[in-house]
Amino acid sequence: MSGEHEWIDEEAGPVVRPYAVTRGRTRPTSSSSLDLLAIVASTRSPAPANADLGVQHRRLLGCVAAQNRPVAEVASELGLPVGVVRVLLGDLLEHGLVTVRQPRDKATAATESLLQEVINGLRAL
Repeated sequence: MSGEHEWIDEEAGPVVRPYAVTRGRTRPTSSSSLDLLAIVASTRSPAPANADLGVQHRRLLGCVAAQNRPVAEVASELGLPVGVVRVLLGDLLEHGLVTVRQPRDKATAATESLLQEVINGLRAL
């Protein structure tokens, strides 16, 4: 039985409850803010010998190995609640296996008028 299949039953759904995946923790151990739009990237570092990583930790690492992704997208890809993903990310941050970059400030984000100009420009093509 592969690691992916031990967590999901086609008819019943998740076999292991979220609190079991996080070992009863509801908050990440890391002090980093894990906003839904924060970008997660793999450091590509090997896991330390003392790292107690479960199947879901490894799935999360695999999810961000090829491409940096927002926390919300990682949760969706893994089919896990965002709270669970935040706890797992906290574990990976603690071991230096991922980095988290906060989303850009709203002040530097595109304004509605700028986006409208882009749309108008694209329509003109």
